[in-house]
Amino acid sequence: MAVRIRMKRLGRRHRPFYRICVMDQRKQRDGKTIEDIGTYDPMVLDKSQRVSLNLERVDYWISVGAQPSDKVKTLIKKVRQNKFGSVKAPPPMTPPKEPPPPEPEAAAEPETTAEDAAESSEAAAEPVAETAEATAEEATE
Repeated sequence: MAVRIRMKRLGRRHRPFYRICVMDQRKQRDGKTIEDIGTYDPMVLDKSQRVSLNLERVDYWISVGAQPSDKVKTLIKKVRQNKFGSVKAPPPMTPPKEPPPPEPEAAAEPETTAEDAAESSEAAAEPVAETAEATAEEATE
């Protein structure tokens, strides 16, 4: 029988809580355990208070061949060295950005008729032709 030291999930949705258990590796994650040897609560803010382990029982089970999972191995190492790190401070609060002021609406232009449109297009075409001729004369000089 291959024995593992691993975590069994308890708690509710979005609020996990784990028991560190010794169990047969063929059992389900939340299945029957041989022995509970500690707890892990990731929601506690003080990192040093998140884990509680009975290190005497951990040493016993490792001595008889139990293999800790990767996460449990890390937790055991942190408890033995008493190095849990520190919690990062939340970023400073910033006020919400104010929306830009609304642009004033342009004055409504009077509607143009077909005659006005024709006159404006003729007037616009004449200066363009004059400037094109002036440019051509400057290039020849």
